[in-house]
Amino acid sequence: MTTLAFDIETVPDVALGRRLYGLEGIDDADVAKAMMFRQMQDAGTDFLPLYQHRIVAISVVMRRGEELRVWSLGAPESDERDLVRRFFDGIDRYTPELVSWNGSGFDLPVLHYRALLHKVASRRYWDVGDEDRDFRFNNYLGRFHWRHIDLMDVIAAYQNRGRAGLDKVSIMLGFPGKMGMDGSKVWESYQQGEIVAIRNYCETDALNTYLVYLRFEYLRGHLDDKGLAHEIERVRRSLAESGQPHLREFIEAWERTGQEESA
Repeated sequence: MTTLAFDIETVPDVALGRRLYGLEGIDDADVAKAMMFRQMQDAGTDFLPLYQHRIVAISVVMRRGEELRVWSLGAPESDERDLVRRFFDGIDRYTPELVSWNGSGFDLPVLHYRALLHKVASRRYWDVGDEDRDFRFNNYLGRFHWRHIDLMDVIAAYQNRGRAGLDKVSIMLGFPGKMGMDGSKVWESYQQGEIVAIRNYCETDALNTYLVYLRFEYLRGHLDDKGLAHEIERVRRSLAESGQPHLREFIEAWERTGQEESA
């Protein structure tokens, strides 16, 4: 089985904002401000509707066979369509178990809108049993199915009042949590051309998600103490061997917690 923990980072779709609100000739920063101001007026929050987000990074942790990899799809200069296409191509190729934190509430709906915009097809992802009978009662779209596990939703027992942020839960379990930035800083960093930093941050969020997933696998009896320790060590070894400074920083931050994840 292939497991794919993933996370996305987004910025305001200013091209759409210009068309929606007649802002032709206005620079990106001011268009984004106008979009968020309009949303504040309409909804009491400046967090944009999901269809107004544009994806700038998709990062994954893939566990397949004995291999564990951490990377961001495409290259720093890849356009949005390429990122979205790579994500859905991976699902068509591997039929992985998807793992996310709030993926049902944010990441996947955004991916749906962007796939709709860019005409990115995926027969496997959208199948609900018409082509593969195994998908009838276990597909990527069913909230209570297991092909996509939204850890935030499941652990909260599908109750809004039980939800918590990935950062806080990761820290509770002795993992590093947010590193370098958070989602509210992505637009500012993107305007400054810091796409590599955004991709690195996205990878650490995907890592936190995967580590919480390992503990969840223990919770539901799929890993015992020995198995959990083995998988944790696999993550540590993969990060140490990566040669990537931000992944080594993740290990160092992890070690500073002074906690044993398998305790």
